[in-house]
Amino acid sequence: MNLYEEVKGAGTIGISGHIRPDGDCVGAVMGLYLYLKKVCPGARVVVMLEKPADIFSCIKDVEEIHTDFAADVESFDVFFALDTAKERLGEAEKYFDGAKKKINIDHHISNKGCGDVNYIVPEASSTSELVYNGIADKAMLDEEIAKALYIGIIHDTGVFQYSNTSPATLAAAADLISYGFDFPRLIDETFYEKTYVQTQILGRALLESIMFMDGKCVVSVIDRKTMKFYRAEPQDLDGIVSQLRNTKGVECAIFMYQTNTLEYKVSLRSNGKVDVAKVAAFFGGGGHVRAAGVTMQGTFYDIVNNLSSQIAIQLKGKK
Repeated sequence: MNLYEEVKGAGTIGISGHIRPDGDCVGAVMGLYLYLKKVCPGARVVVMLEKPADIFSCIKDVEEIHTDFAADVESFDVFFALDTAKERLGEAEKYFDGAKKKINIDHHISNKGCGDVNYIVPEASSTSELVYNGIADKAMLDEEIAKALYIGIIHDTGVFQYSNTSPATLAAAADLISYGFDFPRLIDETFYEKTYVQTQILGRALLESIMFMDGKCVVSVIDRKTMKFYRAEPQDLDGIVSQLRNTKGVECAIFMYQTNTLEYKVSLRSNGKVDVAKVAAFFGGGGHVRAAGVTMQGTFYDIVNNLSSQIAIQLKGKK
């Protein structure tokens, strides 16, 4: 894909990503925004997204995001859906549907493409890597664009430790850090550093976790009462499921938090033997082989039992 060629001549360009945006979503959206503002100075570029976590305030122009999803544009000439299919765009979905040209860029295997132009590469580490690939003239990169895309890549690769990291990913990262930003500090401040509230609720989740399936699975849950006690927001729960996955002997980790009465947001992580994208897809969710998610209804025990049945099918076939 050549991003510039796709938008050349457009007067209005919209960009959005999925609800509850993670690092890759924020990095891809802002990297693309900064690039298009640079190469299309005559166009009006609007970015719409739920408010990113404070750790991403280091990205240039992040305050320009229309978190209220208000735009005085009747129909965008081009609208980008990044890191998701249109169904998870939230309030931005109506702008995507009404655009003259729809472009979908994603790396989730569950996304079959929802645009007039689809750039879906499940083998890619991140949507940020795909945005980087779409910048044909690398001379148009600069420090701020590079920083945004680098943040997206490190968040979806676990700072290059996940199996989705390829030689192409490392080559892209090497090029990006050549623009001179302080990448070790960026890794610490956006990936590893936690607030006191995040540290407390992580400890609570680990302390109350449960091992099952002969130690091959681990699960933990945070209910609304606990979140209220710690004054925690959903973004404060980032990283808990990955920490659970690091438990010795575990093949599949499950973390869930309550979003409503008998409703939970479920995150799944695998160490390789379980394709959690298939597990999530069975219940209407999606994601990657080693990282996926789904929203489920029922009690905590009902959900664990339902997930367990699908996980067991795979574990029994891979003894």
